[in-house]
Amino acid sequence: QVQGTIFPAPNFNPIMDAQLLGGALQGISCEKDVLIDILTQRCNSQRLMIAEAYRDTYGRDLITDLKENLSHHFKEVMVGLMYPPASYDAHELWHALKGVDTEEKCLIDILASRSNMEIFQMKEAYLMQYNSDLQQDIDSETSGHFRDTLMNLAQGTRMEGYADPSTAAQDAMILWEACQQKTGEHKNMLQMILCNKSYQQLWMVFQEFQNISGQDIVDAINECYDGYFQELLVAIVLCVRDKPSYFAYRLYNAIHDFGFHNKTVIRILIARSEIDLMNIRQRYKERYGKSLFHDIKHFASGHYERALLAICAGDAEDY
Repeated sequence: QVQGTIFPAPNFNPIMDAQLLGGALQGISCEKDVLIDILTQRCNSQRLMIAEAYRDTYGRDLITDLKENLSHHFKEVMVGLMYPPASYDAHELWHALKGVDTEEKCLIDILASRSNMEIFQMKEAYLMQYNSDLQQDIDSETSGHFRDTLMNLAQGTRMEGYADPSTAAQDAMILWEACQQKTGEHKNMLQMILCNKSYQQLWMVFQEFQNISGQDIVDAINECYDGYFQELLVAIVLCVRDKPSYFAYRLYNAIHDFGFHNKTVIRILIARSEIDLMNIRQRYKERYGKSLFHDIKHFASGHYERALLAICAGDAEDY
């Protein structure tokens, strides 16, 4: 059972919430606790209704007011919560592609993990928000087989729900050869299978790969390839196997690698908060021994920490 950490608030009153937010933002010093208590305890569709009520009440845009009154990572969290999911993905992809340096890991996290429908909605939002075509931007800002694989994922043409046991061994053989030969043609075959076959089919393919090669597909990819192409292929495999585990692994690395990768932590917590963040928390605890709640407390501070913990929705025993 897949479960998030943020649910629709009962007895929801958008007009009252809008007024409370207005009061918190208008004061001499911004009442950040009020912002946290409201925005992290309402689901996304409720937050959008609050934004509408806020515009009706004050004649101003809530996102603009949040941006003007807040700063640093706390601002990123509060503003991020106000985007619909597809718009948030589009926003993150735009900044990953158009920033000073391309943020490849952000592109990997989003495109390797989203369904066809999510990709379709994200591309629409991207075009609406930035008047730009996502696939064209990927094409111009990335290169090589990494680019080809991202382009393939961004088509959103993965088969869904279909599995054919009779071709699984054949696909596994192609993958195995691709790991042995490493020619451009083999790399193309590799990414075509990983980007277009259904999750159900790939489960069987990975089993067959293990039987043929005596090796796990992730280990084989890590041995044969390198760079962002390798990271993207591994991300696809991990997402096929278990998305919550993939995101737990990404959060752990973001928290423990050199310097806290705030952007990654914020993006994953917000994007998965209504999908599978509860499952991600469970995997995190199982795999790393410490709870996500504990590790965030260890790294963030102040209102930023409080906001992340509220989204994470940790329990007392998770300290």
